[in-house]
Amino acid sequence: MLKNTPTGYGLVTIMIHWLSAIAVIGLFSVGYWMVDLTYYSSWYQTAPHLHKSVGLLLLGLTLLRFVWRTISHAPSPLSNHQPWEKRAAKWAHTALYTLMLLIMCSGIMISTADGRDIWIFDWFAVPFPDAFIDDQADTAGVIHQYLAYSLMGLVVLHAAGAIKHHVIDKDNTLKRMLLPSRISK
Repeated sequence: MLKNTPTGYGLVTIMIHWLSAIAVIGLFSVGYWMVDLTYYSSWYQTAPHLHKSVGLLLLGLTLLRFVWRTISHAPSPLSNHQPWEKRAAKWAHTALYTLMLLIMCSGIMISTADGRDIWIFDWFAVPFPDAFIDDQADTAGVIHQYLAYSLMGLVVLHAAGAIKHHVIDKDNTLKRMLLPSRISK
């Protein structure tokens, strides 16, 4: 099943979710590592280029996710979830998407503060407007860093919630994001 059903997620949603998760964790890891690179490191130019490329691809995937959600609506929450759990899940998902978009916007602001386009893996350049605030790269860099730490904290809570549902509640919350709906019913 490609599309979501009322009882579970389809293959497209599952693939977007896990590709996004890998990209977010990978981008955070590379970002954390690359800030300590020196000018003489062989990765000094390469790491930021890869970080920007994957970040822009993640932005495209996130926008695709929003379009996909209008085509293939999320399944109904499991009936055994408490009302507070449903509200917390909705809040957490909204916060995850918001943080991701803000991080990507601040990353674009860092990268384009000097007036250059952003190249995606040397395939093509994506043009963006020049700097529009003073010290844009530095200001956006601080925002980018703190938002990234906040996102990772929320990612940990998100994963802990999925594990809690699987281990303690013994429900299908995690299984629905691992297997397409046809199999996980």
